[in-house]
Amino acid sequence: MTVTDPRAFLTRLFNAAVAAADPLEGIRRHLPSRPRGRTIVVGAGKGSAQMAAALESCWDGPVEGLVVTRYGFAVPCRHIEIIEASHPVPDDAGLTASMRLLQLVGDLTADDLVIALVSGGGSALLPAPADGLTLADEIVVNRALLASGAPISAMNTIRKHLSAIKGGRLALAAYPARVVTFVVSDIPGDNPSLVASGPTIAGAGNRAEALELVRLYGLDLPPGVMRHIASSKADAPAPDDPRFARNDVHLIASAGVSLEAAAEAARTAGIEAAILSDAIEGEAREAAHVHAAIAREIALRDRPFRKPVVLLSGGETTVTVSGKGKGGRNTEFLLSLAVDIDGVAEIDALAADTDGIDGSEDNAGAFANGSSVARMRKAGISPADQLRNNDAWSAFHAIDDLFVPGPTGTNVNDFRAILIR
Repeated sequence: MTVTDPRAFLTRLFNAAVAAADPLEGIRRHLPSRPRGRTIVVGAGKGSAQMAAALESCWDGPVEGLVVTRYGFAVPCRHIEIIEASHPVPDDAGLTASMRLLQLVGDLTADDLVIALVSGGGSALLPAPADGLTLADEIVVNRALLASGAPISAMNTIRKHLSAIKGGRLALAAYPARVVTFVVSDIPGDNPSLVASGPTIAGAGNRAEALELVRLYGLDLPPGVMRHIASSKADAPAPDDPRFARNDVHLIASAGVSLEAAAEAARTAGIEAAILSDAIEGEAREAAHVHAAIAREIALRDRPFRKPVVLLSGGETTVTVSGKGKGGRNTEFLLSLAVDIDGVAEIDALAADTDGIDGSEDNAGAFANGSSVARMRKAGISPADQLRNNDAWSAFHAIDDLFVPGPTGTNVNDFRAILIR
């Protein structure tokens, strides 16, 4: 099988991965029974508005509630209010949403039901400073975490020890109502308590571990924040707290499911697919070196897989920011990969965030192939300089290779597809 249009082929695989993360079927499959009392919907994340619309389409009964999503990610709902707020850095709109969510569940009974819709991005969208801290403190912490290169699991362990809503605290505020949580996972390994820092799900990780992570990643946090993490006030609810006993959690979408869907789409098109991993973490540019080495080995020696083949991977890489450029982890991954595959004509790649936005710009990621570096240099761009300045966005923008599908309404993190023809 010969792929005549690599970009169209890679885009088709991305679309298959995103379609597999549609929340409707997962929600429908695990719908709880109607309660005797009220049904309240709460939620946060880049996919939460689409999850709310899906729930409304299959819920047979009265429902009310509120979810918060990123600016530009809202979709129409009939009964559930959608609020937009800032991501990846929190803002006042997110703080207002958090306070309203806590108020919404604050006077419920054991006859009531809370349905929580949680997806990636909810950590930034739900700022709720613990007693004695401020929104400004959360913003400083968030900026430090984003620049640190820490994996998402470490970030969310720290975040939940500074919050009045994360780490299961929203579920405790709803007690004695039953809480049923639907999760679209953006976490390598799919631990639901780490998605959006687990507003309705208690997880492992204590304040001693949070302090160790601060030290490990060299985070320079305000003195008041450090004092809070070190105090017993930071202690998060334990998973075995009896107030969680009636609650249920359902993982309805993940990177692994989406990669399997992309692999099936490739095989339907006549191209063999190899899933490397759905849980790749670490520095984006370093992960790119490994992917590029495998792709070159296939292109030049037909091993460990025979051509044609597409390599698929997911997870969440990170970027330790030292420059002042534009871009996210997927564009940085791809620029590093482009340097490593320079001149190898048989390789085409797409790296993109499944929520449709990579970093702070409007692209999900970018395309690269063996000619990318030559075309950048022809446009007056030094790929090495762009990598040093964390400015992958500008490099791909200069050669018109950004991938801009728009918001997808879901979020199962990084999607990488490398075609070796």
